[in-house]
Amino acid sequence: MNIDFPLHFDDKGRTAAAADDDHVRDMIEQLLFTSPGERVNRPDFGAGLLQMVFSPNSAELSAALQFALQAALARWLGDVIDVAGLDVTSTDGTLNVVVAYTVKKTGEARRETFARGVV
Repeated sequence: MNIDFPLHFDDKGRTAAAADDDHVRDMIEQLLFTSPGERVNRPDFGAGLLQMVFSPNSAELSAALQFALQAALARWLGDVIDVAGLDVTSTDGTLNVVVAYTVKKTGEARRETFARGVV
C-alpha cells in the first residue's frame, strides 16, 4: 500500500492510499518542494525549490536550478524514474515545474506539472 500525499483519511476513516502512478508523482512533488535540512534523519533530502520563488529570473539561475533538480531527481528517485525533460519557469510569484519521465517499473512515459505560488 502506498500512502497518499498529502496525508489524509479516506471515506472509511483510514489512511488514504495512492495508486502506483500517483505515488510516483507524490514522491517527485515531495522531493522538489522539500528544503534540505527539513527532514529528520535525511538532512540532505530535497531540492529546495520553494526558495527560488523570490529569486530574480535569469538564464544563469534557470540553468543552475535545472541542473540541481536533475541531480536531485537522479540521486533520490533514480531507481524509480528516468527523467526525460525538465522545465522550470517563474511567473508573477508562481513557480511552475514540468517533469517528463518514464516509470522504470512499467515503462510508462508521463509528464507532470507542479506549481507553487506565493501565499
